[in-house]
Order: sequence, then C-alpha cells, then structure tokens
Amino acid sequence: MKNLVLAMGLTLSMASVAWAEGQTHHVAIHVDENDPQVMNMALNNVANVAKYYESQGDTVIVEVVAYGPGLNMYIPDKSPVADRISAMSLEIPNLSFAACGNTKAAMSKKAGHEIELMAEATVVPSGVVRLIELQEQGYAYVRP
Repeated sequence: MKNLVLAMGLTLSMASVAWAEGQTHHVAIHVDENDPQVMNMALNNVANVAKYYESQGDTVIVEVVAYGPGLNMYIPDKSPVADRISAMSLEIPNLSFAACGNTKAAMSKKAGHEIELMAEATVVPSGVVRLIELQEQGYAYVRP
C-alpha cells in the first residue's frame, strides 16, 4: 500500500509539473490564393492563435504554407503582406513560413528569371507535401 501511495504521489507530482509547463500546440496554415484578404486572414489567424495560447501559458508552433497563387505572399514586390510577415516573424516565436518549390520553379520559368522570395520564407520541395507531412506530425490544419 505504501508503494501505491508513493507511486500515486509521484504521478500527481509529474502531472502538476506538466500542467505548470503548459502544452505545445502545432498549427499549419494553408494559403493558396493571391488574395490580400485571404493572406491577411491567415496572418490574423496566426496572431490570434499565438495570443490565445500565450495567454493560457501554452506554446504554439505555427507554419504558414503557401503554394500556387498564394506564393505571391512571399514575393517582396508583389506581397500585400510583406511588412506584416517581417514584423510577425520577429514578434512571434516558433513561427515559420514555407514556400512551395514547385510553384517557385514554375513562376521563375514563366518570368524568365529566378523569382526571389522574402528572407522569412523557406523553400520546401512541395507545398502540398509539406502540408501532408505537418498533418502526419499532428499539426492542426487551418485554411482561412
């Protein structure tokens, strides 16, 4: 009986440590439209999720994945949200931006020169595949 009480006490102690440290949440946000409203809604979702979980004492890891026409979100001269992306990347910990390599290659070919992306964007081979990988890793999926 004494061992059972000790084990229960240890379990409760471990649970309270886990509770005090908060949870970690993972969110993938999908942008595939060249629409300023959609891009801003995606970034609003990022800001709201980060603010909410921070207020709960939790951590959130967010990755915004853009492909197709949504890749314009990361092209400095075309992006209507470039300033927001730059500011948010500095203000929100654990926020990353993934750019579809397939889309970038197609846009570069069509333009006749290499398309440059914002420094905050990391090129992944495929935006769709990246979303699949994130969901397989347990990320919640959001499409504004």
